[in-house]
Amino acid sequence: MNQQDKELLLKDLCVRLPYGVKVEFRVGDNVPDIRIFTGKDYDYLKTYHYIDEFTNCTFKPYLRPLSSMTEEERADMGEAILKDKIEPWGEIKSSGVDNLLLCSSRQASNLIDWFNRYHFDYRGLIEKGLAIEASEGMYNIN
Repeated sequence: MNQQDKELLLKDLCVRLPYGVKVEFRVGDNVPDIRIFTGKDYDYLKTYHYIDEFTNCTFKPYLRPLSSMTEEERADMGEAILKDKIEPWGEIKSSGVDNLLLCSSRQASNLIDWFNRYHFDYRGLIEKGLAIEASEGMYNIN
């Protein structure tokens, strides 16, 4: 993993910590285990990012591709972000949301927070090999 990918993964994991993201954790060639990373793991992730001795540790979050979003989730997203003003969102693509830049900064912030809460891969980490596609029902979100 190059440094740029490592930084992208660290940033992405850190904003997901409040929501208990599931992560494949591997040390060297050992069999990976699945852990739930939360806010208390922030210092551990920083250490992983900056100290070379942690290079034999790898983390890959389990994320949901945007294409797996249901119509109910799409409606919930619209309500959560725009509150009482629902606007058409256009086509949702796996590489991101096409009209994210058209949102106000507050709406964009709410959108990113919503994606993190529901464990969606809005940064294309699955395609880059930095994340694993979550199986259906892996995250029981109500």
